[in-house]
Order: sequence, then structure tokens, then C-alpha cells
Amino acid sequence: MLLKAHHIKYYVQDRLLLDLDQLEIHRKDRIGLVGRNGSGKTTLIKILAGVLAPEEGKINHHIKCDLIPQLKRTDTVKSGGEITQEYINKALIKDSGLLFADEPTTHLDTDHIEWLEKKLDQWNGAFMIVSHDRAFLDALCTKIWEINEGKIKEYTGNYSSYIEQKELERKQEKMAYEIYEKQKSQLENALKLKEQKAERATKAPKRVSNSEARITGAKPYFAKKQKKLQQTAKALETRLEKLEKVEKVKELPPLKMNLPNEENIKDKIILRVQEVAGMIGDRILWKGISFNVRGGDKLAIIGPNGSGKTTFVKKIMKQEQGITLSPSVKMGYFSQNLNILDVEKSIIENIQSTSQQDETLIRTVLARMHFFRDEVYKPVDVLSGGERVKVALAKLFLSDINMLILDEPTNFLDMEAVEALEGLLQEYRGTIIFVSHDRRFIEKLATRILAIRDEKMELFEGTYQQYLHYESQPVRNTSEDRRLVLETKITEILSRLSIEPSAELELEFQKLLKEKRELEANK
Repeated sequence: MLLKAHHIKYYVQDRLLLDLDQLEIHRKDRIGLVGRNGSGKTTLIKILAGVLAPEEGKINHHIKCDLIPQLKRTDTVKSGGEITQEYINKALIKDSGLLFADEPTTHLDTDHIEWLEKKLDQWNGAFMIVSHDRAFLDALCTKIWEINEGKIKEYTGNYSSYIEQKELERKQEKMAYEIYEKQKSQLENALKLKEQKAERATKAPKRVSNSEARITGAKPYFAKKQKKLQQTAKALETRLEKLEKVEKVKELPPLKMNLPNEENIKDKIILRVQEVAGMIGDRILWKGISFNVRGGDKLAIIGPNGSGKTTFVKKIMKQEQGITLSPSVKMGYFSQNLNILDVEKSIIENIQSTSQQDETLIRTVLARMHFFRDEVYKPVDVLSGGERVKVALAKLFLSDINMLILDEPTNFLDMEAVEALEGLLQEYRGTIIFVSHDRRFIEKLATRILAIRDEKMELFEGTYQQYLHYESQPVRNTSEDRRLVLETKITEILSRLSIEPSAELELEFQKLLKEKRELEANK
């Protein structure tokens, strides 16, 4: 055992944030600490690392430990990624037996996140990580601690295993509710039947004559029968009262959104990029590239920090030279400065100011982002940073637009909110162009990948997993690859031509055929 914590309590003003009976960390433990924003993850990790004292309880450390903090110093000219790396390197050099890391992937691009994964995977000691990066937790953790309402619940396995166990719990809760409803309904029906019988028991049957009633003593008989039925009814009523109530599991209603010009943009070319290069001063970010985006595409822009991802997004927003946008397109842009929010207005007022959707749909989307019932009337200025990000995303999602452009939308969101956002975006029928370092988010959402690396921008037709597989393959026959891509595109266009013929599609089909013939002629 490396650490043992007993009877830990920690308050924030009058709120009991942490109330933990006992926690233990053992040699080789690799723990991921998860929970909603504000649930106490950072506080707990500081207490366990010995940086913060609990108000009640005791921590016993049996080994040297170190903490990579969440809030990095800002009095420097270095980038956020460089500062994060500096902290990580110092902690790894110390070679403590127990390492605590609070959001260590903050500001790191995918390459550096994967570098950190390898370093921690080779780490000989134990560690506990707070992270919103699900792929990171999947790669490293063998236990997940979920913090909820001040308590810790432990799950064995990595993050994906934790999600599977949570889903099983949800199914069990749903089954328990169905059993409860069935038992309740049976008892209520039985009680109603007994009460009706008891009410009828005082009346002599019509077929019994007065003389027969006098002989059999009908009145006392029926009075006894009524009393017995009333006792049975009372027993049923008691059973119904004692039946342990089970809450109904919340089911997410499907989204039915009306997007502007939806029929005019679906599967049609809505954005053309023609020989667009990226430069900052004399520095080349990427050389000229040409490609098209169709209505309904979900295009992920990936690459190292400083490669030009945000630069490219801004070129699209400004419709710079070489970028042509269809008149049917209505764009909405999400950036980290949250300038689309009016902090003096409530959550729902902010959304209604730019949305033509009805209040039912607005409330459905807000509930998906965990703003329930009267919470929608909260003014934005009282919300936390993470909550404001959720409101800004919901506002953009519900605006009168049909193309979302998102720059690092998952920053500052807890995992529950990221998964809620994924669900919304997966159901969105418009076009999405997004920049992200969140590998799981890209994996769940992207249908095409635009990768910027080594002064080149390349478009990959397929999902993130397919892209990773393609990247990991040895050097290949590029002409053969191109032939396969052309054949796939030709098949796809033939399919679309049979459903929705157009001169534009026919022209593209002929162009691809010509390229395929030229490729085969040059073999």
C-alpha cells in the first residue's frame, strides 16, 4: 500500500464537497479520476498529494509522491504546450513512487499526448490522473474512480470498460423500474378490485328472496364478508405503501431540427477550396491544396500545434481567395472567447435570440447538455466557465445555420458534456468542420480527415480509425492507392447519379474516369 486516506471531509462554504470513508492506492495502481466539473476532482487530488489539508480526516503516505498541477504558471513567453511539457519532464525525472497528474494533456497536441502516453506507460510507480481525454485514460488506466456527490465509486478496467459497466447499471435500473411499475400496477388493480367487492358485499344478491335471507342471516354474513375484504384491501394498501419506489431512468428524446436550405445542400458541393496555401509572414504552413466539401460532411482538421489549423478555419470564415461558398450555406463559428453570449441574459434568452426552433426542442437540447427545468432561466454571468461553453455550443447548434465551424469545442468540458455534445453532433444533419486534439471525439464524429503536417495539407476520405491505419502502413504503391480511391469515388458517384442525376455529378464522373484511364495507361 502506497497511500491510505481515512474519513476525509472537505467543505466549500456550507457545501460538503468531499465525504470519503476510506481510500487506498497500491503499488502499480493506474487510476483515472472522473466526474463532472465542480465535483471535486482537483480538490481531491491536491488533498491526496499533500498539497491541500482536509478539514477532517487523515492521509498516510508510505512513499514519496509528486503532483503535476492543473493551473500552469503564466508569467512566461513559452506556449501552453511547452509549459505543460516542462512540468511533465520535471515530474518524470524525480521518479516518485506515486504521481498525481491533473489534466496533464492540457495544451498538448496529439503527437505530444501520445509521447506522454508512452512515458507513463513505462512508468514504474503508481499514478492517478484527472483527464477529460478518454483515449488517454483508455490507453493507461486499469481502474476508474468516479466522484459523485462527494463519494467515490471504483470500477475495474479502463475508461471504455467503465462506460460499459455504467451502461449495464443503466439497463439494470431501467429493468428495476419496469418491475416496480408492474408490481405497483398489479397491487393497485388488486386493491381496486377488493374495494369494489367490499362495497358490493353489503347488498344481498338479487336472486336471494327475503325469506331465504332471513333463514341464512344474510346481513351478518355480508357484513363479515365486507370486513374480511376490507382487511385484505388494507393489507394490499400497506404493501403498496411499503413498495420501494424506483425512479424512472431518463431517456433522451430524438432531435427533429429544421435546418435552413436543407434540401438544397444535402450531398451537394457547398464549399470549394482551390489552390489555397497557408503562410505566416515568410513561413509556409502548407502548400496549395484543392478539395470540395459536401453538405452533411463532418470534416476534422488535425495536426500539431502551430501547423495552421485555426488559420485555415479563419480563411473559410473570411472566404479568402480560392475559397468559394454556396449561397445556400449559413455558417456559425464557435471559438474559445465565447463572444456569442450576452452575459446579462438568461440561458434560454441567449438561445432564443438566434434560434427559430420551438421551445420544446430548445429545452431538449439544453437537457442533453444537463440544464434541466428552471435552470434554463439562470443568467449567464453566474455560470462557470465550463457551463458557459455548453451554453455557447447549444446556442450555435440551435441557431438558424446549416454549417458549424468549431475550433476545439471540447476544451473545458467534462466528459459527460463531451459525450452529450457528440450525441448532438452525430444527429446533426448539417455540415460540420471542426478542429480538435480529442482523439475519441474525432473518432466518433469525423467522416473525413484534413491533416496538416510537415508543410503539407492532405485530405483523407474516411474515418479517424481508417486514417490511423493508413498512416501506420509501410511505404506503399501510391499509383495503386490512387486507383483504389478513384474506383471508390466512381462507384459512389454512379450510385448518386442513379438517384439524383445532375450535370455537375456527370462532369465529376467523366473527370474521374479520365484520371483512371490515364493512371492505367502510365502503368
